[in-house]
Amino acid sequence: MYPESTVGCSFEECSATAEWLLSRTEIRPLVGIVCGSGLGGLAEMLKDQMAFKYSDIPNFPQSTVHGHAGRLVFGKLKGKACVCMQGRFHLYEGYPIHKVTMPMRIFKLLGVETVILTNAAGGLNQDYKVGDIMIIKDHINMPGFAGNNPLAGPNDERFGVRFPSMSDAYDRELLQLAQGVGAELGFGDFLREGVYCVLGGPSFETIAECRMMNRLGADAVGMSTVHEVIVARHCGMRVFALSLITNQAVMDYDSQEKANHEEVLETGQLRAKQLERLVSNMVTHIEHNNNDA
Repeated sequence: MYPESTVGCSFEECSATAEWLLSRTEIRPLVGIVCGSGLGGLAEMLKDQMAFKYSDIPNFPQSTVHGHAGRLVFGKLKGKACVCMQGRFHLYEGYPIHKVTMPMRIFKLLGVETVILTNAAGGLNQDYKVGDIMIIKDHINMPGFAGNNPLAGPNDERFGVRFPSMSDAYDRELLQLAQGVGAELGFGDFLREGVYCVLGGPSFETIAECRMMNRLGADAVGMSTVHEVIVARHCGMRVFALSLITNQAVMDYDSQEKANHEEVLETGQLRAKQLERLVSNMVTHIEHNNNDA
């Protein structure tokens, strides 16, 4: 028997959802993009768009967060076939972790080979500034320490192996490509590379928690992405992820600063165009004859 939290996420149900989508669009995406808070503009760059509301897609969860549109958009980005999630799902919305990550399995069944994820994050690294873009080179999975892992429960070998490696979760070739594209675009002043720590949310972090994560080696903290990365890698897709540093985590008890979601969305609007250019230029350079992910 499958645990109740995995209901609606089986191979058969994911396949049925993928087949429903493929029967309604001629786009056969090789790249899947997930837009973070305030970063849904990436989907608007797609040409020959075919969009589906999450509420219309069989078995699909629905996004409840302001700044997340709740649409799956198919189209061409600089000639490359893509599918883009405008709005993702989070543990703090009350979804079981298997539902949060279900779209990654649907991406795989749609034919996606490379996943690009974006998020809004708080800066823990004291050298980071609001508006910096951090290429994620590794992560710390705090919910996973407590046993909340999207691969918990029965493993279906049709998706992937029981014990997947995560030491190469973030594709090194794509990391290098992003650095090169960023340098060409003149983004060197605000393009970083670091470690992302995920928490469950929805409450923002305490000062003590921020200090702890920073000492553990985390450069940024957020409430998404890592669970999707784990499932994408389990399915054999290549992964690249970016954090937009939308606020500086509060590390000092004398500080009057407080994290808030409005600040996150405002920073997203300020830097979104550069992030969109970075991702779209990367997509044109991604090769898809490499299936050894």
